This record gives sequence, structure tokens and C-alpha cells, in this order.
Amino acid sequence: MALWLLKTEPGEYSWDDLVRDGGAVWSGVTNNAALLHLRAMKKGDDALIYHTGSDKRVVGLASIARAAYPDPALDPPDSKRVVVDLKPKKKANTPVTLASIKSDGRFASFDLVRNSRLSVMPVPDNLADLLRRMAGL
Repeated sequence: MALWLLKTEPGEYSWDDLVRDGGAVWSGVTNNAALLHLRAMKKGDDALIYHTGSDKRVVGLASIARAAYPDPALDPPDSKRVVVDLKPKKKANTPVTLASIKSDGRFASFDLVRNSRLSVMPVPDNLADLLRRMAGL
């Protein structure tokens, strides 16, 4: 099972919104690299939810409830633009800040550090357990 990181602006859609709604269609991704990552997600994979903006921290863990499919909000649906369905799993006991990630050399090659504009990214296996432990997930 893979682990992913999904960024969201909490003023637009936050972890609390995901919990309140009981799940969501993760949409609005337009970057080609991020869309490739969305297409690679499988039902049952997990995703860390990361707040951008002034928060800049991992705040929770969700599961991929449905693998990538064409964005139904587009008319006609565009097979290049895909979405996934998410379900919340657990709030982070200890939110993991971007500052703490950047200060730990083990994360030097992680896309969150190297490619800060990417909104969807895989979490490498060697960092997945570490991030889960840091967040209390």
C-alpha cells in the first residue's frame, strides 16, 4: 500500500472539512506531474493531508476510497483531468510542520522539500514510517 501527500489550502478545504463531510472528491489538480501521481493512486492507499498557506503542516491521514477517474465536474469529462475519492482516517496527534521536515536531513530528497509547488506527491517508503511516527499516525 502506497502513501501519498496531498496539499490543500485550509481556507478552501481543510482537514476539518474532510472529516465533517465524511469524505470528498479530491479535485482541482491541474499540474501534469500531480495528475500522474493521482492516476497512480489505488483504492486502499493512504494519503497524508497537508495544509498549505500559513499552516504548512501534515494534519491528518486519509484513505483513497476510489482510484482515479475523469473529473465529473467537467463538461464534457476530460480524461486528462482526474480526481480521486478520499475518506478521513485519523487526525495527526502531532501535526508535522514543514520546518521540522526541512530541518531533518532524511527528508532532503523528498518532493515536499525539493519541489514545493507540487500538490500531489508520493511519500517514499523510507520516509513513510518516519512521517507516520512523527505525526502519531
